[in-house]
Amino acid sequence: MSKVTSSPAGAAARAARGAAPGTVWLYGRHAVAAALANPARRIRRLVAATEIAGEVATLLAEARADCPAAAEFVDRAALARLLPADAVHQGIAAAADPLPPCDLADIVASLEDRAAPHLVVVLDQVSDPHNVGAILRTAAAFAALAVVVPEHGAPPVTGVLAKAASGALETVPLVRAGNLARALERLKAAQFWCVGLDAAAPDNLHTLSLPARVALVLGAEGAGLRRLTRALRLPRPSPDPGTRRLAQRLDRRGARPGRAGARIRGSSRPPMSLS
Repeated sequence: MSKVTSSPAGAAARAARGAAPGTVWLYGRHAVAAALANPARRIRRLVAATEIAGEVATLLAEARADCPAAAEFVDRAALARLLPADAVHQGIAAAADPLPPCDLADIVASLEDRAAPHLVVVLDQVSDPHNVGAILRTAAAFAALAVVVPEHGAPPVTGVLAKAASGALETVPLVRAGNLARALERLKAAQFWCVGLDAAAPDNLHTLSLPARVALVLGAEGAGLRRLTRALRLPRPSPDPGTRRLAQRLDRRGARPGRAGARIRGSSRPPMSLS
């Protein structure tokens, strides 16, 4: 993605790269293929290396996004000039409009089977786009309903984040909450058991019998979780499948303060009180 700047030089640089204000350059085969398959996406430009023309033709033929009828084919050097210097583009990039915003209330209200297992991942100011992207990818593998981030303190959606997500940005809603505490309260009201991962928690997560609805809360790199009472420790490694296995994978991919544990506060059954 072009760097965001309000200076005339920055605007000229964006124009030179062919990215209109508000658009995002997505790059990498998985990220672009998933964007083209997403009917909620609007693709402004699709640029690819000449040698993958056949692959791009297949992607366009199967595309569900609002996208150009044809791609622009260039050499790899020309493609690289459209993108940040360190972008690993794999020969393809797309200038796309941002996805429509998602609302947590709508996601929770759409749940019909109250007994079915449901997972939401909440990131408490995780700031590295590589980490957010990797967590999205892991959340997609475990069919999470959404990944919730605060409006302030979370990275914007860029090509870096989308590349790290490897297509999961298009399949797992990334919800921006104006107030993370209120978002957690909303999840609790919907019978989600909120579990915060924390290295200093004293007890083992395997002592819990988790209910069907779980919200995993991961803290920021370095600082960890804010305002959560330490109560439980996530074992490493966990012998059980399911939520504990997901917690381990999320931890390895970016939630370093939660490497060894989890902390929660509340009653023995949901909704729990978490402040």
